[in-house]
Amino acid sequence: MGLKNRIVPDGLYYLTMTVVDWVDVFTRPTYKHIIVDTLKFCQENKGLKLYAWCLMSNHLHIIAAADEGKNLSDILRDFKGYTSRKIVTAIQEEPESRRQWMLHRFEFSAKPNPKVRHYKLWQDGNEAKEIHSNTFLDQKLEYIHQNPVRAEWVDEPEHYRYSSAANYANLPGLLPIEFPD
Repeated sequence: MGLKNRIVPDGLYYLTMTVVDWVDVFTRPTYKHIIVDTLKFCQENKGLKLYAWCLMSNHLHIIAAADEGKNLSDILRDFKGYTSRKIVTAIQEEPESRRQWMLHRFEFSAKPNPKVRHYKLWQDGNEAKEIHSNTFLDQKLEYIHQNPVRAEWVDEPEHYRYSSAANYANLPGLLPIEFPD
C-alpha cells in the first residue's frame, strides 16, 4: 500500500475494495451474505466501526474506523482474507454457471503473488481516503448511497438492501451502523 493510501490509527476512512478484474461476483445472494455476515462479525468481534457501506456487483464501499486500540488495516486484511476463502469455497460448492471462468480469473490473478496460494479475489489495497471534513464525509455518503441508483437497480437509495442507505432513512438495515457526530 502506498503512502497516499496509508491508514493511520484513530482515522475515519472512505474505502473501496474491488474484486480482481472487476469480476461481478456479488450478483448472487450467497456471496452477498458472506460479505454482510463478515462485516457484522468484524463489528462484533474485531473492533470495526461501520459508518456506511454499499455492496455493488464487483466492489464494496465502506466508511469505517477502528475501535480504540484496534488497527483498521488489520481488520481489513482479515476481512479480505476470510471473505476471499469463503467466496471461493461457495463458488466451488454452490450452483454457479460461471464457476470455471471465475475460478480461472482468481487463479490467474494469484499466480504473480507468491504469498497467495491458490486464488486471489480482492485487488491489492483499499483505496483508503481519510475523511478530514464534514463536507468530504457528506460527499462520500451521497456517493456510496447513490451507487445503486446510478446503476439503475433501485429508484431510491434506501430501497437497496445491501447498503446503509436504509439506516440513514431511519429504516432497518442489514447491519447496524455508527452515525457521524
